[in-house]
Amino acid sequence: MVKVGILGVGTVGESVAKILIENGDIIEARAGRRIVPVIGAVRDLGKARSVDIPLTDDPMEVIESADVDIVVELMGGVEEPYRLVKKALEEGKPVVTANKALLAYHRYELQEIAGSTPLFYEASVAGGIPIIGALRNGLSANHIESIKGIMNGTCNFMLTKMIDEGADYETVLAEAQELGYAEADPTFDVGGYDAAHKLLILGSIAYGIDAKPEEIIIEGIENISATDVEFAREFGYEIKLLGIAKKVDDGVEMRVHATMIPAESMIAKVDGVMNAVSVVGDRVGETMFYGPGAGGDATASAVIADIVEIVRGNTGPMLGYKKGLESGMKLLPPERVRSHYYLKLKVVDRPGVLAAVTSTLGEHGISIESMLQKPSRLTDRVRLLFTTHECYESEIREAIDALRSLDVVDDSVGMIRIEK
Repeated sequence: MVKVGILGVGTVGESVAKILIENGDIIEARAGRRIVPVIGAVRDLGKARSVDIPLTDDPMEVIESADVDIVVELMGGVEEPYRLVKKALEEGKPVVTANKALLAYHRYELQEIAGSTPLFYEASVAGGIPIIGALRNGLSANHIESIKGIMNGTCNFMLTKMIDEGADYETVLAEAQELGYAEADPTFDVGGYDAAHKLLILGSIAYGIDAKPEEIIIEGIENISATDVEFAREFGYEIKLLGIAKKVDDGVEMRVHATMIPAESMIAKVDGVMNAVSVVGDRVGETMFYGPGAGGDATASAVIADIVEIVRGNTGPMLGYKKGLESGMKLLPPERVRSHYYLKLKVVDRPGVLAAVTSTLGEHGISIESMLQKPSRLTDRVRLLFTTHECYESEIREAIDALRSLDVVDDSVGMIRIEK
């Protein structure tokens, strides 16, 4: 019998315990041994739980218990879980975690501490989708050319509503909060931080890049408007919050932001709260992984899959490689990212304004690909909408600053990157 201790018996922790108990026979058949939850750590012992296992408010009791063979960390947060996971690994106990924030900041330290002790984390990215296993194992023969993922169901739900129903951002956010998809403070989701933590984990497995969230572009969906959605539709795009990691000539780009993508692409068709990750390998081509990215049972399914792998003895290096991976690969700084761009400007409606705008873009090396002019609610203003040819992030940012300084341009200049 293998005994499991759970740090954090919330939505996912309860599901892990329930599934281990209720699906115990099929799990035992696949793992070769019975797997049983024996203790859980919680902050509030007085709160009612829907699963009947012994509980404690001291997480060290779980880690130090002689009855616990595998520690499952589902607490959330960064530094306290790091302390506890580190302790468990130092005790020689395998760990399974769903904590993307922990891994975004401490994955390399934990890999060093773990050594040969298993540390698995399938549930940390895209919930029930087995993308970690695919990158570590299924695609191990490939150099990974790119990863593009919808990895936050809250944002995908909101953008789907905005596109399909023409709803504005604030209305859709309120609905997402009412349905429980968005928190009362939704910043972590809508600001792109949740997706960024997940992308950093995938980037480590694919490229061996040790990057922190502060080193990459992270933007959310807060500034997406009905005008942007209308323009995207008119020019054959959908708007998605994407996490993007890809090899270019001199390094690896890693970024999270709202993105216009061709409407006919596979990932553009992923709607609602679902997640999807597209991976392009140099030998296999494009593969697509789709499924629920959150929820108690879906995430618990990935947690238990990791437990089963440990019980079977299938371990291997935490990040999927034993020596330096993709030698010479380095993270490109944000200003060296190259992309096509969409720009949205509100300008004074008078002769010569368009020439001033296009001249300013040209001075900064920005070549216009397409343009659309739309009336504004203000009678003396019009909206100018552009797409550009590929350029550097530094060039588009300098151009936007220059546009804002023109007396014919209102201060708010919108920008969305385009992935073709």
